[in-house]
Amino acid sequence: MRRSKTLAAGGALVAATLALAACNGGGGGNDENHLVLYSSMTDNDLNVFTDIVTAEFPDIDIEIVNGSAGELTTRIQSEAGNPQGDMMWGGLDTADGDRYSDIFEHWLSDYEDDLLPEYRSPNGFYNVDHLSTVAFAVNTDIEEELGIEINGYEDLLDPQLNGRIAMADPTSSSSAWNNISNIMAVYGYDSDESWDYIEALLDNGLVIASSSSIPFASTEDGEYAVGLTYEDGIAALLKSGASHIRLVYPEEGTSASAFATAVIADAPNGDLAKDVINYLMSPEGQIAFAEANGTVRMTTSADYTLEFLPAHDEITWVDRDIEWLTENRSDVVDQWTQLYTSVQGS
Repeated sequence: MRRSKTLAAGGALVAATLALAACNGGGGGNDENHLVLYSSMTDNDLNVFTDIVTAEFPDIDIEIVNGSAGELTTRIQSEAGNPQGDMMWGGLDTADGDRYSDIFEHWLSDYEDDLLPEYRSPNGFYNVDHLSTVAFAVNTDIEEELGIEINGYEDLLDPQLNGRIAMADPTSSSSAWNNISNIMAVYGYDSDESWDYIEALLDNGLVIASSSSIPFASTEDGEYAVGLTYEDGIAALLKSGASHIRLVYPEEGTSASAFATAVIADAPNGDLAKDVINYLMSPEGQIAFAEANGTVRMTTSADYTLEFLPAHDEITWVDRDIEWLTENRSDVVDQWTQLYTSVQGS
């Protein structure tokens, strides 16, 4: 098996090849076994995905194009008529509704009935495989240096944190939209309290990062004190031995976006993509990924354990209104953009 990886960065494509041990003499599979995966998932997730999929399909040759949800869906749209990818995994939020109906094949795996009822497909083409829970990456060294303890949203308004909090761009990043959604869930959907809080956060110098990985990676590096991000990214760093951050769920409450995988319309190897998605969505595949990874909550109704995340009942949860978020996403993003522009110009 040969795996190569391409990074989609800021609309440009930067090629990077990862040389891995060859399963069949190093030559890779034939065209029928060549899967082009577009993904916004972390390296930790992609490494585990590669391991479990190649164990199930020994002759497969996986090429990964890694980027933000916005970059990847834009690329798929630009390739319509001559698709270059076979499937997308990650970044496909159930709150998207039908906005990407034209770029994905309307197909679901054989295992819809094995998922928890609340995570079954909302549109007939999203195979909802995992959850992404809102969390803060907190740099413990900076926290100690400032003499503060960061446990929730109100703590982020401390003037000592001015310019030291990072979040990705909610106009293009699914993780940032996840964070805006959680603020709405905590403070009220489209309420004055929610928008007042967001404005106060912007007034405290919230940094908008160019990618979803920066809020957790750069917080661990000490560039920021706090990253508004998701538990998988933080837990993956802790799994790798990071010692300068802690995983914090906002004490006011957290919630999760449900994310999916889908077959790209008219994909060159769509049948192979369906085989892979069928495995990923099966109870066996869900458990294999969850337990090998240890940092991602899955949607299966089967039991599994996660080494690097706390149990569900150890976290304070708030309900998320997916229907409202789906119907009002463009309006919320527009209002965010106006507010961000206003604060930046002041």
